[in-house]
Formats: sequence, structure tokens, C-alpha cells
Amino acid sequence: MNLTRRSLLGMAAAAPLAMAAPAPAVKLGIDLFSLRSQNWTPFQLLDYSAKLAAKVVHFSEIRFIGNLEPENLRAVRRYAEERGIEIEIGMKSICPTSKMFDAKAGTAEEQIGRMLDAATLAGSHIVRAVLGSSEDRRPGPIEKHIESTIKVLRNVRAKVQDHNLKIAIENHSGDMQAHELKQLIEESGKDFVGACLDSGNPLWTLEDPHVTLETLHPYVLTSHVRDSAVWRVPEGAAVSWVRMGQGNVAIDEYCRKYAELCPGRALSLESIVTNPRVFAFRDPKFWDAYRDVPAWAFARFLEIAERGQPHAAEPRPANAESARQREREDLEASIEYTRKLLGL
Repeated sequence: MNLTRRSLLGMAAAAPLAMAAPAPAVKLGIDLFSLRSQNWTPFQLLDYSAKLAAKVVHFSEIRFIGNLEPENLRAVRRYAEERGIEIEIGMKSICPTSKMFDAKAGTAEEQIGRMLDAATLAGSHIVRAVLGSSEDRRPGPIEKHIESTIKVLRNVRAKVQDHNLKIAIENHSGDMQAHELKQLIEESGKDFVGACLDSGNPLWTLEDPHVTLETLHPYVLTSHVRDSAVWRVPEGAAVSWVRMGQGNVAIDEYCRKYAELCPGRALSLESIVTNPRVFAFRDPKFWDAYRDVPAWAFARFLEIAERGQPHAAEPRPANAESARQREREDLEASIEYTRKLLGL
């Protein structure tokens, strides 16, 4: 082979590109609800997130970003960009019939409109929102609230598209199973509505998180991830949210599957460690709030509970500062676990 000086130089220039490591399949992030008790400014939250090498910081509630004043949003955006951090912002309920909805803040459409303006200024490509919580299943039915949310989303479609943004609806706090959120997204319009996929909340709807991921991955815009422990109790099953790696829902497999199915999306740690919550499904009245749960899906949930072992309740922190320290330790341990797991 006759190599000229020019070809040798070209090969040398190309070599670093060929040897470069492939881009990570997902962007490791932090949902700031993980730091809900710290009472930090958005700039302190960004500094701490940068220390943990987060690529995405998810301001899941307005309180974490401080306020929606343009000057503040621009300052937070600049601060994040200087630290190589991508911002996502969010809000709470956009469902007027939900018990969680705050009517004092205006109509759902008005509230979304403000968040779209804020997202544009902050540099977020999404606005995360929720329907409600498990309380909306009682007396329910949850379908009533799904219909209410779909109506709101259809009303704001043009505005969302004018902003070149998308709305990411979370499967939140036991409100919807995966098939219900899928219905909400498709009937609202999947061209501007997607999912904020949470790995812990499915268990509060008696759903295996892997079913949630299998169902919703085509719609995922962003995510929250945490591990869970599930086990049988005389009343039915108990669920605790735990540090990454301490549960029994195959969270390692879940994260690897997420990286494969949702390439380029944020995998943001929402670290919440809780004492057991009991789901008393042996009581017939319990099912009044869960009559839409498919039998095959409940069977998947039950399999997890059957192989689970009781997770000891966490001792109560001695004071507020101890609680804040534990909150940070929980997040740091989970970030480190996830980084090693995915080689990030």
C-alpha cells in the first residue's frame, strides 16, 4: 500500500475520532424533589448537581426554580449552561377535577401557558405535569380525571406547538397505570404530549414497573428513577421506596432496558426513601379504586411481592439537619450506584 504524507496525516487526524468512546445511551440527571428538604436556591441546587456530575437537572416544581420571573429564569439558565447542565422544568396538576389541582393559580390552560413561557426562557424542551395522585381514584373513577386532562391538553395544543415544546405527563403518585397514561397521551395528541416515566409510582397502582416501561417507552420524553421493595403482608402487599440497588423490582434490568429503549433521554434520579405503604387488596372494598386494573398486570405485581422480603422501616432522624443530611446521602448513594451500573 502506497501511503503519501497527506494520507498519513489524514489517518492521524481520524484516529482520535475512531478511538473516542461512544456517547452515553442516556443522560444521567437529578430530579430536584430528591433535595426537597434542603431549602436551597436554584443556584445552590445547580452547584450541588454539578458536583455530582449531573447532565440534566429537573426542576419538577416551581418552588425549586425560585419563581417564574423572566430575569430569574434567564439567570438560572445561564448558570446551568456555564456548568454544562441541561434544564427541565415542571409543574403539578393540570387536571381541573383532581384533588391536587390548585384553582387559585388560575385555569389549567392559564397555568400551562405560564409554564410554556417559563420553559422557553429557561431553555427547557419540555414542561412536566401531572394529573393527580392515588386520591383521585377515590371515589373516582380515574377515567373522569383522564377525560378532564385530555380536554385541557387539547385546548393548549396550538400554544404548545407555537413554543416548539412538549408536555411530559408523569405516571404520578398512584394516579394512572401505564395503559391509562398511554390512552391520555394518544387521545390528547402524541405529537405534543409524551410521558415522564417514573419507576417507583407504578407500584402504587399495583403495576410492575417493567410493564410500565414496556408500555410507555415509545412516548418517553424524560424520566424519574428510584428503586422499590415490595413484599407480602397479611392485608395484601407493602411497598417501600429505597436507595438504588436495595429493592427487588430488578432495577438494574429496568435501567439497562430504559437506556436501550429510550436512547438520549434523561434518566433522572428521584431519590425518595419511605417506610412501608400497605395496599390492602385482601379487603374487597380496596378494589373500588382499582377496578380498571387488568388481572394479568396484577399477577405481575403479585409475583414481585411474593419473592420480596420485608424492608425494615428507617429510623426517624434526630432533627431537621439530620433529615437533610440523610436526604443528600440517599441521593448520592443512588447516583453512584446508577453511574456504575450504566458505565456513565
